[in-house]
Amino acid sequence: MLRGVSAISVDKKGRLALPTRYRDGLINHCDGQFVCTIDHQLPCLALYPVPEWEVIEDKLAQLSSFQPAERRLQRLLLGHAFDCEMDSQGRLLLSAALRQYAGLEGKAMLVGQLNKFEIWDEQTWQAQIRQDMDTQAESTPMISERLANLSL
Repeated sequence: MLRGVSAISVDKKGRLALPTRYRDGLINHCDGQFVCTIDHQLPCLALYPVPEWEVIEDKLAQLSSFQPAERRLQRLLLGHAFDCEMDSQGRLLLSAALRQYAGLEGKAMLVGQLNKFEIWDEQTWQAQIRQDMDTQAESTPMISERLANLSL
């Protein structure tokens, strides 16, 4: 459902407008209710429609607070989770902490990822795309079996 890349702006109050092509579908899917959190591996944000976020929360709830890597992931994603509601003009207000994490000021990119959007600072996005095109990860770090199977 959520696909494509759109150039957007983040205003001085921390608001961004979702592109018109997504608005009706998102009102039907989530009544304009979202959860925004950090991406735990990249300097961008993850914006989930609430029904999609609830799936992620269920998966995170199944992780063990006794496993340091699993607890870290819970802390990062849940600790930064911020409820957002689309207003009548299709805008969302992002918290200052989230904007700071992703370096969002002015020009940004909204990237559809099927069940969520990524929100990137425009320059950071361009650098990431160049890196993604030039190289692929050489090795995967050792992670628990549950994290390996966790699909965000």
